[in-house]
Amino acid sequence: MTAVHEADTRIDEGAALDFDAIVIGAGLSGMYQLYRLRELGLRVRVLETGTGVGGTWYWNRYPGARFDSESYSYGFSFSQELLDEWDWSEHFSGQPEIERYCNLVADKFDLRRDIQFSTRVTSAHFDEDRGAWAVTLGDGTLYHARFMVTAIGLLSAPTMPRFEGVEDFQGQWSHTGLWPKEGIDFAGKRVAVIGTGASGVQAIQEISKTAEHLTVFQRRPNWCTPLHNRPIPKEEMDEIRAGYPELFKLCRETAACFIHTIDPRGTFEVTEEEREAFWEDRYAGQGFGIWQGNFRDMLSDREANRLISEFVADKIRQRVKDPKVAEMLIPKDHGFGTRRVPQETHYYEAYNRPNVKLVSMLEEPIERITEAGVQTSAQDYEFDVIIYATGFDAVTGSFDRIDIRGTGGQRLKDKWAGGPKTFVGVMVDGFPNMFMIMGPHAALGNNPRSIEFNVEWIRDLIGHMTERNINVTDARPESVAGWNAFVHEKAEGLLSNEIDSWMTGINMNVEGKQTRTIVRYSGTAPEYRAKCDEVAKSGYQGLKFT
Repeated sequence: MTAVHEADTRIDEGAALDFDAIVIGAGLSGMYQLYRLRELGLRVRVLETGTGVGGTWYWNRYPGARFDSESYSYGFSFSQELLDEWDWSEHFSGQPEIERYCNLVADKFDLRRDIQFSTRVTSAHFDEDRGAWAVTLGDGTLYHARFMVTAIGLLSAPTMPRFEGVEDFQGQWSHTGLWPKEGIDFAGKRVAVIGTGASGVQAIQEISKTAEHLTVFQRRPNWCTPLHNRPIPKEEMDEIRAGYPELFKLCRETAACFIHTIDPRGTFEVTEEEREAFWEDRYAGQGFGIWQGNFRDMLSDREANRLISEFVADKIRQRVKDPKVAEMLIPKDHGFGTRRVPQETHYYEAYNRPNVKLVSMLEEPIERITEAGVQTSAQDYEFDVIIYATGFDAVTGSFDRIDIRGTGGQRLKDKWAGGPKTFVGVMVDGFPNMFMIMGPHAALGNNPRSIEFNVEWIRDLIGHMTERNINVTDARPESVAGWNAFVHEKAEGLLSNEIDSWMTGINMNVEGKQTRTIVRYSGTAPEYRAKCDEVAKSGYQGLKFT
């Protein structure tokens, strides 16, 4: 019997179910999972809240939104035809181009026929009698599917600040992660941007160019380094395309799947002159080189981190004309690289403009939002537009917004109350047949490289089950405990786990997320993939099958 006939037989046996698999989210993860599950002959439905594909690159259309991974290292690698067809116009492409790329992928592989847009998933409960997931939508529709795959992203649950009066403001306002498709015109407007994380940095440097006046409210500064973006001429794109095999091989070998990787030398294994020259070269280079390609002890040795922090602080002082403003922009509560490093293009120079004012919320806290603008402890500000660049309920927030319940009715949110625990970042014990793409404790970094690996691992596991007529799989509790111990072991000694950030589970705007937890895997991507491959080669020991 051929593979196709086997698949047809399985579908007939499962005719009582609406689908073999439901995938939540139509970003890069969801689209690629759909593509791979079709290979198994499965009936798949992708459920997407938005009206189009793209996920992150559908929702985040604020001014300045763009890659901080090199464009050509970010796109899909699985289709040579796609690689041959698509040209990137910049080393770090902007949101409109990225969204066009996502739409090309959807069209080229005819993905839309299995994607249901404008559809929000409100709950997903595992039906133990049927061995299937019951997924409820916002309009009350109920679907049943054998498998459920979450492709909901690490940074896809926008959070608003907990200020009084947000709804009172009479002007125009938006969160950067929920930007209106029609855009916002800032010309001649008095604008406030609240927040200076990665999204805020990108937006501020663009809004400052057209706003009549821009006031930036900063709770805590971040270390930002130059993106050094530039166009890609056709000849250069042809060279990049010819080198794709080597480029993707490099990404598979580096610590975080970027084209940059950790320098094997220690900070104090070189002379002071060599160290300064190395840092100057990294600061003048493109993208994450100074963060992901720095000395191996930068994020574990306090003195090494102090030195690189002072180097970057001096760069800020050189670029910002007002010494007081420069000091306000230099972080005092964390060292360089211990939080995500926003990439910028003339961000610091924006504060040299006469139409830009920086307000420290540590010195002048916001007390409330008013009908006319913002009231701080010192004065009332009037604005025409307020932009909330206040980030996301990261990693687990997208899961928390869906009522996910496993065996015995256990809620995932309750199970993860003290911090997430998973098996290889893909499965959770007590939640059978649920698979997570880029879940907590999976490898992060240049995400599409990790997405491709997670998707294919999930595809292979489901294929393993269908070939053997296995209906249900679940992670063993001891397997989850073992993976959790490994993740914690990899986090030991890292300075980043000693500070508050979304990477340590902190979000001051979300109740119950003010205590640090280990929400990410801190080891290298090659080591992560090796562990996952071992599980597959062992016949998926660590899982139980029914």
